[in-house]
Amino acid sequence: MTRRRLMGVLAAAGLGPALARRTIADEAPAGAAKSAVPELKLIPSSTAPRYPAVLSDGQVVQPQRPLPVMHQTDVLVVGGGAAGFTAAIAAARAGAKTTLIERYGYLGGLWTGGQVLLVISTHAKQNGQLKKVVRGIGDELLERLNKIDGAIINQAPGKHNPTSDPEATKVVMDDMIREAGVNVLFHCWVVDVVMEAGALRGVVLESKAGRHAVLAKVVVDTTGDGDVFAAAGAEHEQRLHAIGLVHRLGNVDRADKAKLKEAGFSSLGSATPLQSVTWINLRGPSTNALDIADLTRLEIAHRRAIWDRVQKLRRTPGGEQVFLLDSAPQLGVRTTRILAGTHQLTFKESREGKKFSDTIAVGGAQNAQHPEWPIPYGVLLPKKIDNLLTAGRSSCVDEKLIEDMRLIASCLTTGHAAGAAAALAVRSGCKPRDVDIPKLQKLLLDQGAYLG
Repeated sequence: MTRRRLMGVLAAAGLGPALARRTIADEAPAGAAKSAVPELKLIPSSTAPRYPAVLSDGQVVQPQRPLPVMHQTDVLVVGGGAAGFTAAIAAARAGAKTTLIERYGYLGGLWTGGQVLLVISTHAKQNGQLKKVVRGIGDELLERLNKIDGAIINQAPGKHNPTSDPEATKVVMDDMIREAGVNVLFHCWVVDVVMEAGALRGVVLESKAGRHAVLAKVVVDTTGDGDVFAAAGAEHEQRLHAIGLVHRLGNVDRADKAKLKEAGFSSLGSATPLQSVTWINLRGPSTNALDIADLTRLEIAHRRAIWDRVQKLRRTPGGEQVFLLDSAPQLGVRTTRILAGTHQLTFKESREGKKFSDTIAVGGAQNAQHPEWPIPYGVLLPKKIDNLLTAGRSSCVDEKLIEDMRLIASCLTTGHAAGAAAALAVRSGCKPRDVDIPKLQKLLLDQGAYLG
């Protein structure tokens, strides 16, 4: 029996992951005994049929091709950032067979990969007191981090807007997703959708393994950029916003901050759970974050600007021991596509605290300086396309409210709502737009969410 076949049998028996964990080890020192499994074994080439694009009369033409169906699921969540994470867990805990697709090799999106480590708007101010609005799955994650030394700060009574360590956050997210029984597919990108009679039936994936389809009863678009609802033809708008790049500094506790301040370095960044490490946000120019040429140009420019600034810092008396720990592997894209939902929540409605009969989440305040604001279900629903929801920064809000809806706290809560709604639609055999709102609200409350 080959090792591949053995692993397949063990996985079917529920033993695969445990065995896989036992096979992970540090790099063996020189001269150590080699593994019994040859690492350079030749794998036979695939003989799958190919349908290459051709150049015809000056146009590149992609011929029609059948796509293998890789997977079928009840709820498909596309995008594993903060919104996608809570959506997938909410759906799975509600009993739906759930799959999560993520283009990178980790969860958390801009929170972890983009190193936007501050979870803003976890609380609001009610009657002069702090009131937590991020509860349920989002707060469960923050509380799990709170039990790990060096994983989070300011996650405690009387405090708001905690800052987490990105590596700890990735690991705890992995744990919670696995515990919920969510099927995860990393390293693949949604490039198209599968439609039938005006309803979304699934998506088309591109990866190292080729192009495949995944079919689903309900799809939740948490890509942040609205990739799925745009491909499905849902009405939406696109907005420009500042695109930055976060970086972290090391040895900040060894810097002479007084000398550096005299030299013009007024700040060495914001605190993280690691006392010697800070993170520094960067607000770049507003440009089209769907244009890969712009993204490429900004990535290179930001990286060079960060490098030059840190080298200047290191040449300054008091900053000699500070170093560039890393720059984020993801650009800080703040806003691109915004869904045209069945309800557009406005900044005015949010600041007036307007009540809605279909409230499915509650927003907080960036510095806990104003009251909470209810979020209606309609911001997650497209006007016409069925079997589709969104959550997070692509939810339907007006221009001014984007600054609140795009934050991690709102992504956690709206994602939770979208996942629960998707599971309820599957369970009830109805379209997401037809779910029973009181039942959805009860499900969210049963899962610990806060609805005001």
